Amino acid sequence: MGNAVIEEKKLPGTAEKERLSLIQDAPIEGKTVLVRFDHNVVKDGVIRDPYRIDRSLGTLYNIVERGGRPVMMTHIGRPKDKSGKITCKEGESVMPVVEYLERKLHVKFFVPEFRAEDGSGIKDIDTSINHAIRSLRDRKIGGIYLPNTRWFQGEQAKDRSRERFALQLAGLADLFVNDAFGSWQPHVSTYDITKHLPSYAGYLMQEEIDNLKYVLAPQRPFLAVVAGAKYDTKIRPLYALYKKADNLILGGVIYNTYLAAKYGINIKGVLPEDVTAARALVEEDRKANKIIELPHVVESDTLEGRIEGKYRKVPVRDFKKGASYGYFLDIAAESFSDADVTEKLHAAKTIFVNAVMGFTPHFTEGSKALDESIDRNTAAKKLYGGGDTLQEFKNLLPGLYLSVLDNTQYYFFTGGGTVLTAIEQGSPYGLEPVKALMGPL
Repeated sequence: MGNAVIEEKKLPGTAEKERLSLIQDAPIEGKTVLVRFDHNVVKDGVIRDPYRIDRSLGTLYNIVERGGRPVMMTHIGRPKDKSGKITCKEGESVMPVVEYLERKLHVKFFVPEFRAEDGSGIKDIDTSINHAIRSLRDRKIGGIYLPNTRWFQGEQAKDRSRERFALQLAGLADLFVNDAFGSWQPHVSTYDITKHLPSYAGYLMQEEIDNLKYVLAPQRPFLAVVAGAKYDTKIRPLYALYKKADNLILGGVIYNTYLAAKYGINIKGVLPEDVTAARALVEEDRKANKIIELPHVVESDTLEGRIEGKYRKVPVRDFKKGASYGYFLDIAAESFSDADVTEKLHAAKTIFVNAVMGFTPHFTEGSKALDESIDRNTAAKKLYGGGDTLQEFKNLLPGLYLSVLDNTQYYFFTGGGTVLTAIEQGSPYGLEPVKALMGPL
């Protein structure tokens, strides 16, 4: 071959990645750093799973180790209702996150209190925070953790309060780090702030983007598993996955809707308009034959729980057109012993899971059997996305979960919705908060 130069084949998104501004290149020493995390792990005042917090500790440690002083923020829940009213409830406070970090790191953080207007949230970051900023710079406190960003009027606003909030946030720090991969929507604390401060991607953000290549440019065969409580909210990512995957497993209401459309049956909880929408997927799959049919479902007469005598296993082969059924609340475990299902699962080289198969917390055998079957494929790259998906894995198979946390064949994304949105767009670099961290062409 002589002296010929062999050019390395670049993965999709390589050029964009090279434009991403990275925390390792930020001049952090002596600077106050505003850092956006995705610590949205609190429900009713209790941390459901600290995984997202733990995954962000590397970025926080790096800021402090390099001489930076952190001002942290996250959103929690949905304090803003459809009418625009913002309710600052104690159950959606950042305090459980702060208390967890203080126990974990043995550091004292300060959480400022700002006056909230009834139904309108917090109007401003007032000047009372300046004393805390001085204490932060003087190392009298380890960090500042702002209240829930969605308590602020400007965070999701469309009016002038949006720019006011962005400027107030910018006034707190010298530079901004976004480590909130799971917060893909362009709100003030993830997007607008980048217009006012030098901005960089944190380590978790970088790692999540890097691992997306296994889904966006997968080694084949590529098998995807997707489920959801509502069909209409998953139509776009479902079709994006359908086009990309070699095989697809459905669960939850998505699978119920597919079955109703394919077999002409009526299933409780499945909306007629969703069945109509699903017929297009059924017709497309008659030709492509990508969807792996799970042959046994669990039917229940009630949503009130797993009540003896009120649920039963139903084989899909026994469906009769026009027949009516109760609620299909789970996939029976024996579905994952079916020869065709097993063959496809074990032949896959890449598996992506964004799915809880059953109606939790009572119907869990489908999710457990799925995860166990996936684990038996020792050759595949296995990627899980979504808080509920990860929580179910952890609850049902704690031993397996702990054993694979550092297994390079597994990767657990912190933001399932972000992954699905990136799949829809074909790249993470089109997400507005990520795009805002990229330098010019």
